Amino acid sequence: MVRITKVHTGAGDGGETGLLDGTRVGKEHPRVRLYGTIDEVNSQIGVVRMELNRSDGLPEGSKRAVDQVLGRVQQELFDVGGECSCSPGKLPPQMALVGVKECDRLVEEMDSWLEDLEPLESFIMPTGSPAVANLHVARTVARRAERHACSLRETGGGDSVRGEVICYLNRLSDWMFVLGRWVSRMSDEEEVLWTPLGKRE
Repeated sequence: MVRITKVHTGAGDGGETGLLDGTRVGKEHPRVRLYGTIDEVNSQIGVVRMELNRSDGLPEGSKRAVDQVLGRVQQELFDVGGECSCSPGKLPPQMALVGVKECDRLVEEMDSWLEDLEPLESFIMPTGSPAVANLHVARTVARRAERHACSLRETGGGDSVRGEVICYLNRLSDWMFVLGRWVSRMSDEEEVLWTPLGKRE
């Protein structure tokens, strides 16, 4: 268990930070950019949960179910962020890692929600109730985290980021998109569809 007694150490005042293995790097380092963006996704999901909890649009049972899966994903994102704070070859041997099971569970949940949804006939505009609009923000930040992971793998070599991390971030963005649609449906919200330029007045 982590025990934190002091947040500010002053060690980062010069623009450097320590990775999990103790290596000192600049705060602009691609690995810091990656786990920092994963932290952004996690924080944005926290906003979604806050908005859901104060919303009256979603039935209570659905609200509890959504809050539960979002809470689980926040835990998993902490796992992923922690893993990304050093190269896979330097991770503590006892550290449990997100894997295929977690990736597949995201797909299973998406498939379950899709059973309640009509097929898309156009792209959806990123808007809606506060919870849904913030899910759109969270999914785009997840895409950015995925791009950072791919970039780190490209520059640092294939063993710099596990494939399961990229898989998880890729599926997570899709998962939040489908969840946003499902929350809209269960709340009787109307989705705003994109109208191509040639068809707009």
